[in-house]
Amino acid sequence: MPVSPSELAAPLPFDELYRKYAPGAFRRARRLLGNDEQAHDLVQDLFLSLIERPEQFGGRSALSTFLYSAVTHAGLKRIRDQNNRLRLLEEHGESAPLHALRSASPEQLVLVHRLLALMPEPLAQVAVHYHLDELSQADIARILGCSERRVAQLLEDVQSFARGEVTP
Repeated sequence: MPVSPSELAAPLPFDELYRKYAPGAFRRARRLLGNDEQAHDLVQDLFLSLIERPEQFGGRSALSTFLYSAVTHAGLKRIRDQNNRLRLLEEHGESAPLHALRSASPEQLVLVHRLLALMPEPLAQVAVHYHLDELSQADIARILGCSERRVAQLLEDVQSFARGEVTP
């Protein structure tokens, strides 16, 4: 059943919407961030944002589709923010906190997060949808509102970027 933006503002339906959609949003956030606490915070922030500004959900898609995209965008932003904090810590020589942050997640996840943080937004989105979510190019095109040919080109650009052939 489609949800309209005005329905998000009503107290009772919002509670029901949270119970229905928050678990899926949490799974998505956890998969992106690799951390339950960060994923929980992201989902809480996202739903709080919807309470404060229900008009951001324009009703142009299903609420689940909107939340999927919103979690992806917010997750990528958090990855970039985290990597910027790590970079600043490295630049200012605070190695003890940096070491603690790095040991909080697997090494490969940190490398992936860094790569995503350096990528332009369109490349990062396609990379996450294709490699992490294992979506088809057709599904990615539908989510991003572009052609499959464009998705294929973006995936080629992701590979070039990962090999260091393209800089941000």
